[in-house]
Amino acid sequence: MSVEGLSHTVVIVPVRSLSGAKSRLGEPLDAEERADLVMALLRQTVGAALAAGRVARVVVVSMDRELLDSARDMGAATLLQRTSGLNEGLDEARSAAGAKATAIVVLPADLPGVAASAIDRLAEAAERAAAAVPERPVVVLVPDRHGSGTNALLVMPPDAITFRFGEGSREAHRAAATIAGATYLELDGPLSFDVDTAEDLLEADMLGLGHEAGR
Repeated sequence: MSVEGLSHTVVIVPVRSLSGAKSRLGEPLDAEERADLVMALLRQTVGAALAAGRVARVVVVSMDRELLDSARDMGAATLLQRTSGLNEGLDEARSAAGAKATAIVVLPADLPGVAASAIDRLAEAAERAAAAVPERPVVVLVPDRHGSGTNALLVMPPDAITFRFGEGSREAHRAAATIAGATYLELDGPLSFDVDTAEDLLEADMLGLGHEAGR
């Protein structure tokens, strides 16, 4: 594996749906406000990915046709998910990325600190790892701030490991990388913050993260 493996990096953005979105935010936000938040975060995520210097394509995968229509207006390619489950949807998107894809980045649309520079940092870390040990696949992971989940994941080549999102995904992805003989790296930074609860939303606002998403 060489640094050329990042020549056609595809960012995959999974989003479940607008209906029932972020249900754990139900107390401070009503259904319409939660849907608005999801759309704003998606707009921010797609915009950051499109602006990243090392990204060739952005694909939003969802079962929500209205959301996909909006994602196309944002400039992303879209995929209507036919299966159920996050990992299954990511598998569909990985297949749809096609043979031209040399690396993929899974980037959930609930990261208020997302920015083009943070996405490029993932690619830069992968480039250094690939240059150091060219024959190995590369996996770069950003854990959530609780230390157990996965907030962003770069895989080069795209099929190097299976997706293991869900409870304990940080350790599951690390184990999958070990089995694959991949170089495994972890990064911290703004992508480690995600919004799942009312407390997360309040803290994101206090930290000044994702102000575009909150307006």
